[in-house]
Amino acid sequence: MDYAYLTDPGKVRDHNEDSVIVVKNSNGEYLLAVADGMGGHKNGEIASSIAISHLGKRFAEISSIGYKDDAINFIKEVVSEANSQIYKYTSENPESIGMGTTLVLAVMTKNFLLFGNIGDSSGYVFKNSKLHKITSDHTLVNLLVKSGELTPEEAKDHPRKNVLMKALGAAKTVEMDIFDVEEQVDGIFLCSDGLTNMLDDEQIARVLSESSSLDAKLEKLIYKSNNRGGTDNISIAYLTRRGE
Repeated sequence: MDYAYLTDPGKVRDHNEDSVIVVKNSNGEYLLAVADGMGGHKNGEIASSIAISHLGKRFAEISSIGYKDDAINFIKEVVSEANSQIYKYTSENPESIGMGTTLVLAVMTKNFLLFGNIGDSSGYVFKNSKLHKITSDHTLVNLLVKSGELTPEEAKDHPRKNVLMKALGAAKTVEMDIFDVEEQVDGIFLCSDGLTNMLDDEQIARVLSESSSLDAKLEKLIYKSNNRGGTDNISIAYLTRRGE
């Protein structure tokens, strides 16, 4: 296994509200996570940092995440704990009302692969030089697409496409969508919408298919996103089975 992760403020925002992490525990199991904070005035940065720091700490503390059912329970537990921490911070700091964060994660072991998400950061598998999106965005426009009120094409440029229907820390309780995925993939790719708003899946896949190092690939994706405007913070976590 080989992995890399990178975050960049982009070209428009004056600070970075994203957080990203990849952790390997003592049993050779991996946790990848990307959080895109919201709330402004550095509150988004606090929310995403709380979420990512808590997940990383809890995962690093365990020798093994166990069987698949154990892993699902672990994900639900630590995400609930992170949500409570963010919600508590908001209740104790009234100026941070509206603070929250998206969260997309993946847990990979020798026997299974799980994805989870809240919000509109994206989780993909990379297989046969193609990206396949696993997660489903919790946005107003995605809800309208599912109900047939918008087409996918109309949703791409909809003025309210960034309106979230669910975020970590926005309510006392939150439920993460969890996806059980076939583990025989070439790579796991997570990113904030700062990347997917600038590049489509085919453009991302072309860069991931190049023969350069993982670090170089992520740097190129961020460069391309910034070259197209860099309107938001950009964060990526990438794990591949092939040493490059």
